[in-house]
Amino acid sequence: MAADKERGVEWRINVADGTSRVLEAESRFGLQRFVSKVGGFFQRAWRIGVNEPKKSIHCVKVGVALSLVSLFYYMRPLYEGVGGNAMWAVMTVVVVFEYTVGATLSKCVNRATGTLLAGALGVGVHWVASQAGERFEPIILQTSVFLLATAATFSRFIPSIKARFDYGAMIFILTFSLISVSGYRVEKLFEMAHHRVSTIAIGTSICIITTIVFFPVWAGTELHNLITNNMDKLSDSLDGCVADYFSSNSQTSDKTLQGYKCALNSKATEESLANFARWEPAHGKFNFGHPWLEYVKVGASLRSCAYCIEALNGSMNSKAKVPDVFKKHFGNFCVRLSNKSSAVLKELAVVMSTMKKPTKIDFMVEEMKSAVQELENALKSLSKQPIQTAEAKAGEVVTLVEVVPLVTVSSLLIEIAARTEKLAGAVNVVAEKAEFEVETAEEAKKGQKSKGGNKIGQEDEEDKAMKTLQKV
Repeated sequence: MAADKERGVEWRINVADGTSRVLEAESRFGLQRFVSKVGGFFQRAWRIGVNEPKKSIHCVKVGVALSLVSLFYYMRPLYEGVGGNAMWAVMTVVVVFEYTVGATLSKCVNRATGTLLAGALGVGVHWVASQAGERFEPIILQTSVFLLATAATFSRFIPSIKARFDYGAMIFILTFSLISVSGYRVEKLFEMAHHRVSTIAIGTSICIITTIVFFPVWAGTELHNLITNNMDKLSDSLDGCVADYFSSNSQTSDKTLQGYKCALNSKATEESLANFARWEPAHGKFNFGHPWLEYVKVGASLRSCAYCIEALNGSMNSKAKVPDVFKKHFGNFCVRLSNKSSAVLKELAVVMSTMKKPTKIDFMVEEMKSAVQELENALKSLSKQPIQTAEAKAGEVVTLVEVVPLVTVSSLLIEIAARTEKLAGAVNVVAEKAEFEVETAEEAKKGQKSKGGNKIGQEDEEDKAMKTLQKV
């Protein structure tokens, strides 16, 4: 101990009373942390419910559907009517009730069809096997299970069946196997199959009624809004990237610059919503048979543009410094082309939103192509005649290597314009197949008046960008 004191180390032992106080403080601190975490969890859950009320409503709808179907289990007359198999109806609701109407209808139809086919085949195979005698009955049953399960599983690998009937094929395998195997020991097989089909019909009916009648969430409407919003975000990202590069005073937010990522990350959602939308009846502006698959093509064209904007954003963030005189020389052409391309994207978003094809979209595309031609001519003149800068020393000429980043940006803007034109073609296909109304002269005038302020504001932004470039 003396040596420890010489080294500055002192040992202490807490008394029993002090130890209990320490433990009490630690337990109180742990309880506070637990309460804080629970409170934080409920706060986050509340924010999700407030920001996305459709999800909260969906949860309530699931609860309503389960409450309704549970009546078949609690009420004796209903319970006896389904032969004590009411639990299958409850399980059906839990399994098939989805967020959108299309997804719910898809699962309900698949489950009902798969159950009916499997039930009919199961009863038929059981009758044939029973006529063959006890010796061959299990052989026939096992052979039928092997063959039909193999064929149904193989069908799930076929793309067209997998896209729409994958769940039905799985239910077919499950139901047929249950009926075939249990039928060997169960005497009243037909009655069992009848009760199974009845309970599934009850469950699917309740799901369909609940999802359509109470605050329906249509997959088609969700897809339509997703495509329209992605077009708007893509347009804003394009304007923001170019303004941020050519204007030193740009205050574009990161959210605007990164808006193109929404289009890049929505492929799976678009394909899923388009598949479910094909199951939905007519609703809102959309008739049954609306060309939902064309929306997938529009989304693919959007992602094609988004990839170019992503590359454009990366090129503009390059550390390579371009001589100011070149930025000033090419800035006019790049800003003009960017504004024309983003204007086309905005107009296409309006076309999709209003489902009315304006007469001026072709004219706007021609203006964009004219801006492309001007930028291409400027690039050709650069390759033929090097520009002497005031910053260069006497007898020196700025080489093409120093302007490679600017040439890359110009080339990407030209490519974005070309892909925007293809996007306009894809939207035009949707407009033709969905029979969009043609914008009348009065609607066109109203649109021009309402967009007049936006157009003036856009021209002011162009003027500001030009003045900034002239000061460089």
